[in-house]
Amino acid sequence: MTTTLTIEIDKELAQLLEKSSLKAGKTQKEWVLDALKRQLAFEKCKTLQSELRPYGKAHGWESDEDVFREIS
Repeated sequence: MTTTLTIEIDKELAQLLEKSSLKAGKTQKEWVLDALKRQLAFEKCKTLQSELRPYGKAHGWESDEDVFREIS
């Protein structure tokens, strides 16, 4: 099942999208969908990080560096 989303972008952004999609060898639709998926994944990671931060602090991890050091 798909849903159609229509957006308006200014001329400068349209030109940047065209150049970037050509450079990537993708259609503009593919480029926008990939960018949207990346942004949604990033937002999900930020949400999970916020939700899990209290558990990490309870185990003595005060910063992202503490977590990276522990798992590396």
